[in-house]
Amino acid sequence: MYYNGIYHFFYQYNPKGAVWGNIVWAHSVSKDMINWKALEPAIYPSHRFDRKGAWSGSATILPGNKPVILYTGVDPSDRQVQNYAVPANLSDPYLRKWIKPAGLNPVVDPEAGVNASAFRDPTTAWWLSGHWRMVVGSKRNHRGMAYLYRSRDFIHWIKAKHPLHSAPHTGMWECPDFYPVLLSGKQGLDTSVVGKQVKHVLKVSLDVTRYDYYTVGTYLTDEDRYVPDNTSVDGWAGIRYDYGNFYASKTFFDPAKKRRILWGWVNESDTTSDDVRKGWAGIQAIPRIVWLDPSQRQLMQWPIQELETLRGTNVKMNHQMLKTGDHIEVKGISAAQADVDVTFYIPSLDKVEAFNLGWSLTDAQLLCAKKGSKVQGGIGPFGLLALASENIEEYTPVFFRIFKSSQKHIVLLCSDARSSSLKDGLYKPSFAGFVDVDLTDKKLSLRSLIDHSVVESFGAGGKTCITSRVYPTLAVLENAHLYAFNNGTETIIVENLNAWSMKKPLGMN
Repeated sequence: MYYNGIYHFFYQYNPKGAVWGNIVWAHSVSKDMINWKALEPAIYPSHRFDRKGAWSGSATILPGNKPVILYTGVDPSDRQVQNYAVPANLSDPYLRKWIKPAGLNPVVDPEAGVNASAFRDPTTAWWLSGHWRMVVGSKRNHRGMAYLYRSRDFIHWIKAKHPLHSAPHTGMWECPDFYPVLLSGKQGLDTSVVGKQVKHVLKVSLDVTRYDYYTVGTYLTDEDRYVPDNTSVDGWAGIRYDYGNFYASKTFFDPAKKRRILWGWVNESDTTSDDVRKGWAGIQAIPRIVWLDPSQRQLMQWPIQELETLRGTNVKMNHQMLKTGDHIEVKGISAAQADVDVTFYIPSLDKVEAFNLGWSLTDAQLLCAKKGSKVQGGIGPFGLLALASENIEEYTPVFFRIFKSSQKHIVLLCSDARSSSLKDGLYKPSFAGFVDVDLTDKKLSLRSLIDHSVVESFGAGGKTCITSRVYPTLAVLENAHLYAFNNGTETIIVENLNAWSMKKPLGMN
């Protein structure tokens, strides 16, 4: 949340080790979301209503500029209940201490018919027609549920007769998020905004797949129900924020710059023993702004502008031809920590590979695994080789392939970790997503943020995003290299490429 000039980031954390357990609400503060100062935990198990866990939740700013936290506690009977906490001292700019009024918590108990072992992660609340509203994620058998609750005073909550939304065969809906987006423009909105110039987004984290999915639709305020558009699908055939290692995300409205910011958790892909040896596990992706694409079918995402303050040495590449088999090194920067923004130009779309009718448009990852970055196509694979060793024994390719169906071009974006490390025992998937883009101008853009063990990529200006965790053994520090490559039969042109070495932010561990 943003409060009195300071960004507050609360996150699930085990202060006793790099494994899951002993979960508290860790608390860090920042003035720019780039340089952070860690404070003592804001919330930790201390009462009967959260004795066995203080789990995820949300912050809401109440009238009078008063922040309040809603969070899930686990009681001694393993029931998941919803609690609230408020700052002990509003004059403290960092809001270091939070109190949980024992006589009022829990504010929401799972009633009869609600699965008390799957009832968690209350959303930021919104105000409408004299009541606060918030959603709690759950499931009923295999049906994902977004239970709706209403309150006049933020303490006494009543469950609505109908959920805000639900969907069959989707399992537990963790970390739900519900917020408005403008029909046009990048400006974000306060969570309580409704109206004709607004659509709504419902995002859920599917416990079954461990990925985040969202739909774009209409909030029927008279009925207190959300209806996805016919271009949005619930469940794992639907749209994802990120087609890689990205889960349990949350947005908030930043009133200082009128934007909606998305945070996502990026967990490890090595072993638990590796985590223990490192002494830490899990990172956050770079904060992203989100807004509605002009097509109104999906969201766009882009790293916050403040990230650019970390840019150091800059190198450029313009009008560079990439013929079949070419890989051209981007020299002059530290390739282990880099921000790379490139636009590719495709001179001819004549020799596009036909899209096989046996391939599914819902399973880009399978197609990426089948084709990879070396299997020659017509147009593509082409893109970047990130975190590559000198002789390219290790590399993480982030690349496009273009196919042709009877109706249109189909663009695939891949981030393939299979060649990322010579180390055994790692999870090295071929992450991928399709890109809904018009190729009239014959251009495709790609931005990749490279940071030692993470490659976070944004295709076509933020239409499709993929985050990969990789653990190279050779391509580390000064031994990491960056290449532009093309393994397709058709020549691709690097119209322009900008790459920056990135400086470590102050106060970041």
